Amino acid sequence: MQKLAISKSQETTRGDQRSDTRSEGDKYGTPRAHDPHFRGPVVNRSCTDVLCCMIFMLFIMAYILLGLAAWVNGDPRRVAYPTDSQGYFCGQKGTPNENKSILFYFNMLTCTSPSVVVNLQCPTTQICVSKCPERFLTFMEIQFKYKNDSEYWTYYSQFCRTTFLKPVETLSQVLLDNDCPSAIYPSKPFLQRCFPDFSTKNGTLTVGNKTVFDDGSGKTRNAAELRKAANGINKALDARAIGVKVFEDYATTWYWILIGLTIAMFLSWMFVMLLRFTAGLLFWIFTFGVIGIIAYGIWRCYLEYSRLEEQPGSHLNAYTIGIQTDISMYFRLKQTWFALMIILCLLELFIILMLIFLRTRIRISIALLKEGSKAIGYIPSTLIYPALTFFFLSVCISYWAVVALYLATSGAPIYKVIAPQGQCEHENKTCDPVGFNATEIAKACPGAQCHFAFYGGKSLYHQYITTFQLLNLFVFLWLINFVIALGQCALAGAFASYYWALKKPDDIPPYPLFTAFGRAIRYHTGSLAFGSLILAVIQMFRLILEYLDKRLQKAQSNISKFLKCCLRCCFWCLEKAVKFLNRNAYVMMAIYGKNFCKSARDAFNLLMRNILKIAVMDRVTDFVLILGKILVAGCIGVLAFLLFTERLPVIIEGPTSLNYYWVPLLTVIVGSYIIAHGFFSVYAMCIETIFICFLEDLERNDGSAEKPYYMSQSLMKIMNRRNVETKKQ
Repeated sequence: MQKLAISKSQETTRGDQRSDTRSEGDKYGTPRAHDPHFRGPVVNRSCTDVLCCMIFMLFIMAYILLGLAAWVNGDPRRVAYPTDSQGYFCGQKGTPNENKSILFYFNMLTCTSPSVVVNLQCPTTQICVSKCPERFLTFMEIQFKYKNDSEYWTYYSQFCRTTFLKPVETLSQVLLDNDCPSAIYPSKPFLQRCFPDFSTKNGTLTVGNKTVFDDGSGKTRNAAELRKAANGINKALDARAIGVKVFEDYATTWYWILIGLTIAMFLSWMFVMLLRFTAGLLFWIFTFGVIGIIAYGIWRCYLEYSRLEEQPGSHLNAYTIGIQTDISMYFRLKQTWFALMIILCLLELFIILMLIFLRTRIRISIALLKEGSKAIGYIPSTLIYPALTFFFLSVCISYWAVVALYLATSGAPIYKVIAPQGQCEHENKTCDPVGFNATEIAKACPGAQCHFAFYGGKSLYHQYITTFQLLNLFVFLWLINFVIALGQCALAGAFASYYWALKKPDDIPPYPLFTAFGRAIRYHTGSLAFGSLILAVIQMFRLILEYLDKRLQKAQSNISKFLKCCLRCCFWCLEKAVKFLNRNAYVMMAIYGKNFCKSARDAFNLLMRNILKIAVMDRVTDFVLILGKILVAGCIGVLAFLLFTERLPVIIEGPTSLNYYWVPLLTVIVGSYIIAHGFFSVYAMCIETIFICFLEDLERNDGSAEKPYYMSQSLMKIMNRRNVETKKQ
């Protein structure tokens, strides 16, 4: 009975100790080893930042309503179909222009006017036609030819605004009323617009096999002048042949591109997996390579210094020769090589001292890199998550683009005054095309025309189109950052489940990524929205600053340019800092389930207490990941170059007769880099999560039975730490 009482007393004492330990764990939100049911981050959570979640939902609802309003009022056909001078679509069904799908310019030679750049409209009458002209004809010629053959006028009149039985107007009246073009010339449809039919004959530019032609007003023009005017309307005219050839190259090599991207995906996966064994080797090879290169530079500077010391004029220095535009003059001075040698020696000494004094932290960083590779190996589903993020981002981008398009095409046609020379005082004023030639503006500005400019209106909705576009952009930025934040929090939760499993991989919970994703959506939507909101506001300010810079570029002084550069630098640094803090806050949130502000505070304090470890860890991780991206993209690029330039005929027969081999080559290289970036972004989040957990582990635990370390054996060995169980063994 006495032994039984003693055992009960001991059990009570242990229970009290467990209770005290549990309360301490609850205080810090840190998991404890004595809990046999613990399988990762804190499970019992509550919703965080509910107010921000509600605001976020309200914004999403408003965004949906904005999309519906834009869909009701907008008409994307206004972008798909060209618009004539009256604002009517060419080729739209159910209109008089249904069978007239091509836009025709009366006098394309006026399209070199400055107003083309300002108003994006050529200051000449534009009508819809069913086909482009195929011959040279002027209005003066028609007045004589139609008397003998009415077919001439029948052909010419289809390019006039109104139908006449015969050319009753004089040339001056035609030019004044803009009823008919003064001349037509052979053209072909391009982008649903009539552009001159240019060709090269014996190295000379021609249009319709002519180098010079009559413009209908008594002047002789050449094909080069017409080409310049056509380029003023559409810069894509010069790229027409290139675009066709590029399309042909893609059609020939699309399956090779897919094969290359698949190999890049496999290489990225292999690189992440092999980092468990090669992270340290890669780092030390690079480090000693840099030391060797700097040492060679020191030796080279010494040789040049010794050589110049024996030559006449070696006593000269930079102050003696003054400022020289020829930089090579300075390299003829021994003083220059001596200064370079001193700088390289100091740099070499700094690197060696850093390696000596930070060797333990570098070893920790390498061990964490290996641990991250091991974690991804145990949770391979995390490598598929970038595809889900890409899908969400694609939905957000598509919705934003569609809403922006519908908003831009909302309203009725708005007409503005356009002058050929751009020197009219009424330029850009709103006008009415009906009876414009009889108004005072037409008399004050000879040659001015009332042309369609854009779509708008006077209703409340149309007055706030610009505001709606800004709202569309802001919510788009918010959603983009929210999707990225959701991915970071979900991945952090999955990798935290791995770290806080005492016996890996037995204690890792099933489906850790799916569980962490569900926790982030259910409990932390408001917190993720809060962090995303801060980032979206900063990015919005940056975009507004860039827009104002473009609009006011010509009116800027040196002081304003200096202030603009300072603001741009400050916002860039602020965005980078907020991104870094947010990412670590999401890690703390995924582990302990606190709201955004508390998680950000805890993460900031933890990082400040370990600032030197953070600096070393970031540099080592950045180096390894950049090296991996370059390695993957470089390997695929070399293989693609050998394939597309037909230098592997013995091994494999690649595509032949490519117009531009660099088109599929660049596509493969850029695509491989993006794929590698997607894989390594998961790896970077894994390293950051494990590092935060590692710091928390060091601060909260001491290796005792009640507070064992959760870190791996390699990290314990580096830190000279052991658990009680290990000591007993």
